Amino acid sequence: MSYCSGSWIRSRPGSDRLALSDPFADATKGDDRLPAGTEDYIHIRIQQRNGRKTLTTVQGISADYDKKKLVKAFKKKFACNGTVIEHPEYGEVIQLQGDQRKNICQFLIEIDLAKEEQLKVHGF
Repeated sequence: MSYCSGSWIRSRPGSDRLALSDPFADATKGDDRLPAGTEDYIHIRIQQRNGRKTLTTVQGISADYDKKKLVKAFKKKFACNGTVIEHPEYGEVIQLQGDQRKNICQFLIEIDLAKEEQLKVHGF
């Protein structure tokens, strides 16, 4: 074994490639480790309320879009209620009644607001 770049690695052919990047270092958006546009994800989450009741939240939609108009379209298309909540950390977050994760994904792709790889769906 040899000591290389602050970590112990085994001496074998090709093992020098392991020491080229530190897997525990913080990746920044200007770094080549993260793909371009990583910070532009739209997160769609589901939260349990009481019993079988759930809330769907949508966070990360660009400020270029009017979220109140989006909520109006969501409410009409999905037959649910919704609102825009001001979150101290995440900014404006759309909140809808029920499990609307699949509907929101399809709708955002249909109107070309997001690509499928930009959508992150969280929840059970």
